[in-house]
Amino acid sequence: MNEQETEGAFRFTGGDAYERFMGPWSRAVGAVFLDWLAIPEGRRWLDLGCGTGAFTQLLVERAHPAAVVAIDPAPAQIEHARARPVAQVAYFRVADAEELPFDDASFDVVVSALVLNFSPNQARALAEMRRVVRPGGCVAGYVWDFTGDLSVTRHMTDALRAIEADIAPMPGVKSTRIEALKAMFDATGLIDVDLRTIEVERTYPDFDAYWRIFLENPSPASAFIQRLPKAEYDDLRRAVQSSLPIGVDGSISFAARANAVRGFAPG
Repeated sequence: MNEQETEGAFRFTGGDAYERFMGPWSRAVGAVFLDWLAIPEGRRWLDLGCGTGAFTQLLVERAHPAAVVAIDPAPAQIEHARARPVAQVAYFRVADAEELPFDDASFDVVVSALVLNFSPNQARALAEMRRVVRPGGCVAGYVWDFTGDLSVTRHMTDALRAIEADIAPMPGVKSTRIEALKAMFDATGLIDVDLRTIEVERTYPDFDAYWRIFLENPSPASAFIQRLPKAEYDDLRRAVQSSLPIGVDGSISFAARANAVRGFAPG
């Protein structure tokens, strides 16, 4: 499981399972991110890579936008998002970040939550984000720091790495470094680029809940684990369990870190 830059598209599928796995993490870090952006009310937003709509819901509740368009390339994710109450306010559609179906300067704010590293062509996606934001508008995003020791999936990935699991590497790992985000925004021509780290914590009621939620979410790692022979599966499960901080009541709490970046279109 070596680092590798993005090669080809990486798609999430099952909306319900993904929401159970990543939704609580996304909402926790998204709240801090939106407070940091401090965008005035009544602006036009584009949520790029909206997934199940968890961040879109948070955006509507906290930023009070005039309008929100939310896109994702995965139809299953958009279908899930359209079933949420936020769909009464936000417009969800299937679209590709590298070919945005919007006119120039269509939005005041363009944001991307936990998705920039998954774009096969990050430079193209950022160029599109800048194109559709108005002069003086804000382009921003955040990604999990997969190069550090506080990624959401680190307990699983460390155990899989120990057994030399043959799994496709996470796309765009190197681009999740905070220095890499700064370089990408500078190269896009955005100005007044600013950065911050965001750490959040989640608690699972017990190890069984953590294990089930991870395996239910469709991913190369969960698919690999479920194909293991029983003895190897049980050994891996024990290794992951031993790596987690388990409280006296059996609950599991740990932190994860995201790197955030924002810049502004000249004009």
